Amino acid sequence: MPKADTPPGFRPLKETTLFTPFKLGPLNLEHRIVQAPLTRMRSTKESDGITVPNDLVKEYYSQRATKGGLQLTEATDIFKYASNYPGAPGVFTDSQVAAWKKVTDAVHAKGGFIISQLWHTGRASPPSFRNGQQTVSSGTLPMSGNWIDGVSCEENPPRALTVDEIHDITKKWGEAAKKAREAGFDGIEIHGANGYLLEQFLHDNVNNRTDEYGGSIDGRIRFPLEVIKECCKAIGADRVGIRLSPYNYFQDTKDSKPNEHWEYLCEKIAALPEAERPAYVHMVEPRFDEVLDEKAKLDALSTYTSNPKEGVEAELSIKPKTNNLSRFREILAKANIRFIAAGNFDRDNAVPKLDAGDADLIIFGRHFIANPDLPRRLADGLELNPYDRTTFYGADPPQKGYTDYPFYDDATATA
Repeated sequence: MPKADTPPGFRPLKETTLFTPFKLGPLNLEHRIVQAPLTRMRSTKESDGITVPNDLVKEYYSQRATKGGLQLTEATDIFKYASNYPGAPGVFTDSQVAAWKKVTDAVHAKGGFIISQLWHTGRASPPSFRNGQQTVSSGTLPMSGNWIDGVSCEENPPRALTVDEIHDITKKWGEAAKKAREAGFDGIEIHGANGYLLEQFLHDNVNNRTDEYGGSIDGRIRFPLEVIKECCKAIGADRVGIRLSPYNYFQDTKDSKPNEHWEYLCEKIAALPEAERPAYVHMVEPRFDEVLDEKAKLDALSTYTSNPKEGVEAELSIKPKTNNLSRFREILAKANIRFIAAGNFDRDNAVPKLDAGDADLIIFGRHFIANPDLPRRLADGLELNPYDRTTFYGADPPQKGYTDYPFYDDATATA
């Protein structure tokens, strides 16, 4: 906790690129710090499959809003049972739209901007979250381990979505985008990362289909591209983004050639007609992993992508292959698609990323959880509150680790 009589001793960043304006589609941002889309599980269950943001959610986003700042919401269900994670909200009913409108109004009242991240979890949600229905995916391969309800994933494999179901989900993504705009959101982000449904189609170790949505790389990227097009048609391309994680290991996604395959995906996104081309792509750094530490993740990736046949357990005697996001950034930049980078950024590595031209905006996650006034703290070189991991995905009481982190002035006054 900051001490009132101790100078912070950190470099103020207010004169750096992190605090220069940037235009993202129609949004005129005043700094380059973006709040990460973070699942916090604090919304209220209205009925089975329908969860609604509450006043605590409004307070949480309002606390972190700044003039000209951008926030991405937690992943939000596009229809009933799209995930049905406990406490995870949706944006497909009138009650959800009305509740989100209170949140967006609060953010806009402070001069901020807010984008809704829209998802379907696919095989990552158990049958108990879907009214007992079998979980779905690109194919029939289950995840390892247990779901959060304790049920074995391998004993309850998913079924492959039919082509008609894929088309229906695509339409529902567009409908949810329209609902998000009704709720006052400034745009939407398609969740195509972290092992959820769209990424289950992208990774070749998960997608075992043999129809037009599997097999070749063109087949595997078809569904995500169709969702992009549908959402752009629904609300305008300048208000649509997508999150991707080519180097993801989470939830048993591990593509054999992430550099080659996501370069191809980026080329196809960049080649879309302007009316169907997203305003930005948000990507996760290779160093980030939900389980491995940074060094272990980078070592595993280096070996795996240098010789995919050997897998991540291969000896590190192979000449490493560089894995970074700049290759994707360069492809997208040719089509004027903005680039947002996420993954373990802090006050030391964010500015160099921008100054190198490797990103337009920088995502902050855990530090934004613990510091509702994070932009000010970074600007002025102030000490940061430490975060409490045990409260990331819910707490008792729910405000613990959610809305009770102090602002700097409050913290120093009580120190």
